[in-house]
Amino acid sequence: MGVERTPKDLFFKFLKHLSLVVCAIACLLPLISCIFAAFKSSEEFAMTSKVAPPQNWLNFENFKMFWNESGIAQGFITSIFVMVVVICISVMMGSMIAYVLDRFKFVGNSLIRNAFLLASLIPGLAMQVTIYKMMVNMNLVNSLFGYIFMMAGTDVISIYILLQYFENLPVALDESAIIEGCTYYGVFFKILFPLLRPAIVTCMILKGVGIYNEYYNANLYLQDKKLFKTVSTALYTYLGPTKSQYEIICAGVLICTAPILIIFILFQKQIYNGMTNGAVKG
Repeated sequence: MGVERTPKDLFFKFLKHLSLVVCAIACLLPLISCIFAAFKSSEEFAMTSKVAPPQNWLNFENFKMFWNESGIAQGFITSIFVMVVVICISVMMGSMIAYVLDRFKFVGNSLIRNAFLLASLIPGLAMQVTIYKMMVNMNLVNSLFGYIFMMAGTDVISIYILLQYFENLPVALDESAIIEGCTYYGVFFKILFPLLRPAIVTCMILKGVGIYNEYYNANLYLQDKKLFKTVSTALYTYLGPTKSQYEIICAGVLICTAPILIIFILFQKQIYNGMTNGAVKG
């Protein structure tokens, strides 16, 4: 026997669905406007509404111009290389730090945890003057190695995600392996590290998206744009103080979004599993 709905229940259900529709439109409207602008010519973009569809959906001149003039091919290579190297270093370093802080109780353990927590509360821009001076003193400005070295610094958020996951792994696994003659390095690499896969996937997503979209540090520390160009800095080729060609920028946004979208579609099951398993405790 079904539950009879009152007019009040139906009204609140209508409001709930209406709010979801409004939020969906608000989220999709910038993307739709970007897609429309990418297929418009400069004259059409200036004369028509930003939410009006283009007259010719086969106008790919903006895409061709952006690909040929912005250096986006070099940007893809640089960004992907930096992203892969930084993710490998960050995941390995973060998992080792989390392993030591969780499994070994020593004087200063809580102090180190609190220091990481304090570091996560400090705004990144507040430390840029000090970091820039350090990079200049070490001759790492305008160096791809220096940029990777700085971006691969300790990721506090990843450490706390891995720490939370380590707390769910029973200590009996370590003790059994040690009794069988395994070393601490063997316990970590052979037993615990493979079990961290859900948390590692979560950290890889957070770090990878952050590096792929990163503009401030790439623009500040990779100053030679002819030699070093990332995806984010390539997008600013057509943005200037006197005139900005937004129709070409929108075409570039779609080109830069395509690889991430394809990866998400192909591996969405693994991504969702990694995010849920790595974020839920217990």
